[in-house]
Amino acid sequence: MTDYRLFGRTGLRVSPLCLGAMMFGPRGNPDHADAVRIIHHALDSGINFVDTADVYSAGESETVVGKALAGGRRENVVLATKFHGSLGTDPNEQGNSRRWIVREVENSLRRLGTDWIDLYQVHRPDPETDFDETLGALTDLVRQGKIRYIGTSTFPPSSIVEGQWIAERRGRERVVSEQPPYSALARGIEREMLPVAQRYGLGVLSWSPLAGGWLSGRYRKGAEQPRSSRADRQAARFDIGSPENAAKLAAADALAVLAEDSGLTLVQLALAFVLEHPGITSAIIGPRTFEQLDSQLGADKITLSPDVLDRIDEIVPPGTNLVDRDAGYTPPAIADPALRRRGAR
Repeated sequence: MTDYRLFGRTGLRVSPLCLGAMMFGPRGNPDHADAVRIIHHALDSGINFVDTADVYSAGESETVVGKALAGGRRENVVLATKFHGSLGTDPNEQGNSRRWIVREVENSLRRLGTDWIDLYQVHRPDPETDFDETLGALTDLVRQGKIRYIGTSTFPPSSIVEGQWIAERRGRERVVSEQPPYSALARGIEREMLPVAQRYGLGVLSWSPLAGGWLSGRYRKGAEQPRSSRADRQAARFDIGSPENAAKLAAADALAVLAEDSGLTLVQLALAFVLEHPGITSAIIGPRTFEQLDSQLGADKITLSPDVLDRIDEIVPPGTNLVDRDAGYTPPAIADPALRRRGAR
C-alpha cells in the first residue's frame, strides 16, 4: 500500500516515487510500446505521479507518456511537464517569455493527449526575462483551465522567494513546488533551498536521486568504467579517472559498502536517503528498462536507522555538493566572467 504524501499545501496527494520520463525516446528507450508497458507497470505498482518535459527527446517523451495515459488512465495521474529549453532554431522557441509559454503549452497538451496539465514547471531560470512576465502568462493558463499548478525546477532560493513575493504583491498564481537535484552525493540544497521551500510550504520533487547513475552500484573502486549512453554524452562528468570525480567515486564506494552492511542495495539506500528528508515530497526515478524500475520500486517503504543516516553524514557532510556542477544550475554571475569585471561589456 503506497503511503501518499501531501504535495506542499495544494491538497494533492502524490506517491513518494515520481516516475520520470526523460529516458523514454531516442535519448534512452526508443521502443514506444516497451516504454508504455514500463509506465503501466509503475502505475499498477502505486505510482500516481509522472514527470516529463518538452525537451526530452524533442517532445517524444511527452508523446510516449500521452500514449500510456490514454484509455482512461489519465484521470488518476498527477501529470507534470516543463518548458524552457530550446526546441528549434528560432531564438524565440525557448525561454520563459509569455510568447513561448502560451505557444508551447499547446504543443505539450497535444503531445500528451490531454486537456490539462496538473503541474507546469519552469525548467530553469531565465535572468533575461522578468519573472513577473512568466508568472503572468502561467496565471492566465491556470485561469483558462489548461494547467492546474505552477512549479519551478533548479531555481536558487532567492528566485523562489521572489516568486512568492510577485504572487502576493501582483496577484499572480503562487508557485507551489520546486524540482531540484538532490542525492547523497549532491546535498547542497540542504543549506538553504529546502529550508526556504519548507518555510513557504512548497512541494519538492527531487531529480537525480541516484546522482546520474553514480549511485546505481556500478561505480566501485577497482571496477572498470561503466558504459552508458549518458556517460557517452557527458564523458567528463562520468570519467572515473578524473581528479574531480575521485571524491564521488570514493563516496559512492563507501555508500555501497554501507548499503551491503545494512542489507540493502545501493539504489534502495540512495532513494530511501532522499525520501527521509522532511522537505522532500517525492523522488523522481528515471528508469530505461523494466529491470531498472523494479530495482527502485519499494524504496519508499524503507526506513533508514539513525546510525545509517549518521554514517551517510560522515561520508558526505550535510549541505555538501562533491562536484559544483551537480547543483544543476550555474548563475550567470558565476558563469560569465564579464559580469564580474567592471567595464568588460
